[in-house]
Amino acid sequence: MFAQLIVSGLAAGSLYGIMALGLILIYKTTHILNFGQGDMAMFSTFIALLLFRTYGVPLPAALGGALVTGILLGVVVDRGLLRWAKNAPVTSLFIATLGIGMILQAIALWMGLIDARPFPYALRGPPLFIGDVVLRQHDLLVFGVALTVSLLFFLVFKFTKVGIAMRATSQNRRAAQLMGINVGRIGTWSWALGLGTGAIAGCLVAPIVFLDLTSMVFVMIKAIAAAVLGGFTSLPGAVVGGLLLGVIENLFSGYMPPAIAPLKTTFVFTLIILVLVFRPHGLLGERSVGGH
Repeated sequence: MFAQLIVSGLAAGSLYGIMALGLILIYKTTHILNFGQGDMAMFSTFIALLLFRTYGVPLPAALGGALVTGILLGVVVDRGLLRWAKNAPVTSLFIATLGIGMILQAIALWMGLIDARPFPYALRGPPLFIGDVVLRQHDLLVFGVALTVSLLFFLVFKFTKVGIAMRATSQNRRAAQLMGINVGRIGTWSWALGLGTGAIAGCLVAPIVFLDLTSMVFVMIKAIAAAVLGGFTSLPGAVVGGLLLGVIENLFSGYMPPAIAPLKTTFVFTLIILVLVFRPHGLLGERSVGGH
């Protein structure tokens, strides 16, 4: 039972980690916490469902459509909406992202997302047995995607000009401008990649929870918790925080009495508060430096 709970927790935590990666990427370069990340992931996933169910597009292409939708949505949000309010206080921009999410909910409702809808699994087939541990095909896909996304982020930030410019902008925005980096363009790249990553997470979550207007909100809250636990300035911390979060809540619900097990989310957030008492910057976060 212990091993099964660990594996199931890692699968759930991988989903939290993928969503948290998108959140932190946007936050590191723009210092905007995107409270609409869940709704934006929902909208991208709904586009994939429309392409697959209504227009008969093959599932791999429909999933690619969700990714493209997320990327384009990031460009529109940054260039077409938030860029006009660039002089507004950061806290106001937080609320603006929440408003954008609610607008996307209204658009999805108008397009027909009224009731919860099943979303197809990208991988189907018999589970894999490793001793007494059962691994579903979808869990294997989640692990593979989480590993691939994490590796791609590492390669982009380590070896590409855009990635290096993102790192410079996140460390000191003013100094990056003085060095000739177009921080506005870097912000657009961050929004595009962040919402594209959110779309990937949405397509992996939807087969488990079904798809409705609010299905991604709870996952986004867990992603924020994972980011805080790992350190809100650390991309590796997002993955570590997500995995820890998934395992801890799974172990709690598995071993606690049935009357207490539903309080797993309360327990997890209490634990995060205790961690932040002793490590205010999270497990892998770094202290902020001037120049932001």
